Amino acid sequence: MHTRAEKLEAFGRLLDVLDTLREQCPWDRKQTNESLRTNTIEEIYELSEALLNDCPDDICKELGDVLLHIVFYAKIGEEKGDFDIALVCHALCDKLIYRHPHIYGQVQVEDATEVVRNWEQLKLREKDGNKSVLSGVPRSMPALVKSYRMQEKAAGVGFDWEAREDVWTKVEEELDEVRAAIKEEATATEAEFGDLLFAVVNAARLYGVNPDNALERTNRKFDSRFSYVEQQAKAQGKALKDMTLSEMDALWNEAKQKGL
Repeated sequence: MHTRAEKLEAFGRLLDVLDTLREQCPWDRKQTNESLRTNTIEEIYELSEALLNDCPDDICKELGDVLLHIVFYAKIGEEKGDFDIALVCHALCDKLIYRHPHIYGQVQVEDATEVVRNWEQLKLREKDGNKSVLSGVPRSMPALVKSYRMQEKAAGVGFDWEAREDVWTKVEEELDEVRAAIKEEATATEAEFGDLLFAVVNAARLYGVNPDNALERTNRKFDSRFSYVEQQAKAQGKALKDMTLSEMDALWNEAKQKGL
């Protein structure tokens, strides 16, 4: 691994390269916050995929792409006279120091849960911080991740189940309400499904499982097994739409036995 001096030199090199590109490259010169935004979202998803695949080479590459965007936004901010990368770094360091009084101050904590609780309380006290516990959750965040983050933040200020086992009663209650809504063909069926999903997300959180990661792993497993079914059907000269469910189930079970 590299020394601190080498790391700082590498970061300085990145700043120099971006300065050159911003001045001399027609594409880089025309970029704005608005034009980069969708690309940034794409890069974040690519990093997310690399993290799930646990591939160091890909993680390193995608981190570089995300870092480029961070430096790019800071460069644009500097050109506008709003801020620069130094201010971004200092603001982040100041925030981290302020929100870790158990490291940089005299506050005592017993565990990570108490650290999170203090973090949320400190955010509410900051001059430019969140005005409410949930205000820091972006409205445009994907629904599954959003529900998890809202529950985390509420739990951070003590709004949580006293015993995590109690959440299963809520899950069962919401499941019963979904079944009742379906049976009655009620217009509230969608809302009841939402309540059930929210309760399941809560259960996952309480048992230390990130529901978005869990669901993505299941998505990938389904993709792998269903692709196997398609491939085997094609090898047999059959189209899926012409196969019976039991035939497809047999291929699905083969995929499971193969560890797909």
